[in-house]
Amino acid sequence: MLTLLDHIPCGLLDSPATELYRILSGPTLIQLPGRRPHPLFVSVLLHGNETTGLLAIQSLLKKYQQSTLPRALCIFIGNVAAARYGQRHIDGQPDFNRVWPVDNRSPESEHSGAVEKSSENKMMQQIVDTLRAQKVFVSIDVHNNTGLNPHYACINRLETAFFHIATQFSRTVVYFTKPSGVQSMAFSKLCPAVTVECGKPDQPHGTAHAADLINTCLHLSELPTHSVAAHDMDLFHTVATVTVPNHIDMQFDGSEMLDAAPAAINFLPDLDHLNFHELATGITLAYVNPGQTEIPLLVEDESGKDVTHRYFALQAGELRTAREVMPSMFTLNKEVIRQDCLGYLMERMDWHPSHCTTPSRKNDE
Repeated sequence: MLTLLDHIPCGLLDSPATELYRILSGPTLIQLPGRRPHPLFVSVLLHGNETTGLLAIQSLLKKYQQSTLPRALCIFIGNVAAARYGQRHIDGQPDFNRVWPVDNRSPESEHSGAVEKSSENKMMQQIVDTLRAQKVFVSIDVHNNTGLNPHYACINRLETAFFHIATQFSRTVVYFTKPSGVQSMAFSKLCPAVTVECGKPDQPHGTAHAADLINTCLHLSELPTHSVAAHDMDLFHTVATVTVPNHIDMQFDGSEMLDAAPAAINFLPDLDHLNFHELATGITLAYVNPGQTEIPLLVEDESGKDVTHRYFALQAGELRTAREVMPSMFTLNKEVIRQDCLGYLMERMDWHPSHCTTPSRKNDE
């Protein structure tokens, strides 16, 4: 499935995501030389409707058209087929950010007992193996989201170098271990790896923010080893994933539910405005059909355990928080909810630089 290139194809720097299929036959890894040999790896368009990463790379490469990159740069342009239609992924495809190798097993088969890897998983393994052989320096995965969220960075390891790269993008940093099969988790075994969430697609400040981070990392001569100051980072831990079961119908107009209501749950129309706000116990998130006796959501912790009742309660026909919690990536987009999730729940992490690890990592200097 993977096309390997050592140059920038004609037209790539000016093509919108929806037209990439005319230039690229599919997922493509572009390897460009630079003054420092160990490459910065950047992945974009793992979700075809998240275009900021492509725009950031296009903007950056235009600046270097007449000069040498300060460091080798490997760019993975992911779901070209889905980008054509502005979709996260097309029917019959797996999510390109759920099929990266996890301990030599396919994430798709992690809970099913299957051992056969998909062609997409084999492709991601090929990319990991390629970058491992090249002693990848830093990995950046660029994403957007559909709800209202600030720009923030995500990491999968509590290590000093990860904190430094993440805080180059934002003081808001989220640590998570689920879902598995994401790009950053696969690369966290090789180098400091971050996922950057750049708000909604096609916003110029999101493109500029991602491009600035990529350019900063291109100019790093080595990985910082000193501790990040505690006051320079707000660290949160994703503790649970919230999904709406497929058999549950939903609305987003925030009206109270009547017996004849067509949906089981009606969320507040500004639900995504709660993202990255610390909510107290008893906050109303939705109204529930009077005939609904069970909470019409599924909340799973990092181990996959059902913890719905730890976080939510039904009271007087309303879905309310059962404890203090902070949501992230809550969305009003039904398609995204069905394909992925409603959002995540986080808790603030108390941390101190002395709690972090600084593993021995060789670089190219």
